[in-house]
Amino acid sequence: MGTKKGRYSGYIRPVSYVIDLSIIIATVFLLEMNLTNIYVFITYQAVFWVLIAFRNQFYEVQRHTKIIQVIPLLFRQFLFFSIVTYAYIGFFKQPSISRLGLASYLGVVFTLITMVKFLIFFLLKRYRSVLSGNTRNVIVIGDNEKTRQLIRIFNTRLDFGYQFKKQFTVKEDDFSLHKCFSFIIENDINEIYSSVAELSNKQINKLIDFADNNLKELKFIPDNKDIYAKKLKYEYYDYIPILSLRTIPLQDTLNQFLKRLFDILFAASVIVFVLSWLTPILAILIKLESKGPVFFKQSRNGFNYEEFDCYKFRSMTPNKEANMSQATKGDLRVTKIGRFIRKTSIDELPQFFNVLFGDMSVVGPRPHMVSHTNMFAQRIDKFMVRHFVKPGITGLAQVSGFRGEIEKDKDIINRVKYDIFYIENWSLLLDIKIIVQTFLNAIKGEEKAY
Repeated sequence: MGTKKGRYSGYIRPVSYVIDLSIIIATVFLLEMNLTNIYVFITYQAVFWVLIAFRNQFYEVQRHTKIIQVIPLLFRQFLFFSIVTYAYIGFFKQPSISRLGLASYLGVVFTLITMVKFLIFFLLKRYRSVLSGNTRNVIVIGDNEKTRQLIRIFNTRLDFGYQFKKQFTVKEDDFSLHKCFSFIIENDINEIYSSVAELSNKQINKLIDFADNNLKELKFIPDNKDIYAKKLKYEYYDYIPILSLRTIPLQDTLNQFLKRLFDILFAASVIVFVLSWLTPILAILIKLESKGPVFFKQSRNGFNYEEFDCYKFRSMTPNKEANMSQATKGDLRVTKIGRFIRKTSIDELPQFFNVLFGDMSVVGPRPHMVSHTNMFAQRIDKFMVRHFVKPGITGLAQVSGFRGEIEKDKDIINRVKYDIFYIENWSLLLDIKIIVQTFLNAIKGEEKAY
């Protein structure tokens, strides 16, 4: 219990349970739902709330959890809670219960619990960053790029509530695990972060035994060159543990359905409410400035490396290099109206037809020209991973500063890193966040949008 002294971490979850259950129970008395036995209903709601919360890990919000990860928890919790609430009518044979009253009850409960959830989330962050409360003492074992990045996070993200105490360098002559253990005990260290790559198997086992015997949390930092740097999927084949190198959320049938539904609705809305009136205006302006088609069609590689025709508003004078070379800064091929629509990304809007046709998604890795794809596939490690999902009109790499002309290998390498992160960590909320950021970037204008 000494590890919790002064942090009160053990009270946060029980207090959250009590507050939420109080809201669930108190709201029953505030609204008229025509209940036959109010106490049976309260017991039923409280029991199932706890069961669903346990199954959904609703209260497993860590200090390093992002707000975008809290929102899906709320929606999943209330989706199942709503189903269970309406199931009460049939389960207890209560046809006289007001369905509208139940809807009002769920709406009030959802609103209040959401407010409380966010309030606790942000108050804890302020408490840690401003008052230095609810903190954990940590040490780091190892000295490499990953450990240095982690230490920077500990020292700069005060809202996480980590107090960095010491780094032990394994490569130093006087390094020993015994010194680490003494320091941990003497300085009341709560968590140990160790580089996997710098310790031997024997040292790792000693570290695990020490942490277990002294009630310390032990976490390992993977090395870039090690298999554990990947996002692994751990599963059993009968009794044999198997590690898969990559999990792709969009290979799940439900996730595919949700993303496709979102793509269709979003693309249809843009086509009906924006392109329906914008296309004729741009067509006139494009035609007035230069001869040629209004739309520019280009072959690109998409899902499973298959080629498709990608559509854009034509922003250049017709030229033979259009399918071979990207636009560069001050490119003479770009027309006046072309400079404007490229700067604001309006030239990409016809790709919503590609989304509707199923060749693209609203959000995903940006597709490249076929010639560039073939070149990068040979030169850039893991470039082909991008083709596990449909390409997008916008993507995580683009909103993170890696869009437009590829001037050096570093540009495409960073783009691939962001694309792989997106593929392995996809969520509908991440898509929405990227769309919002794309819109904001288009308003501000981007340096490489030329």
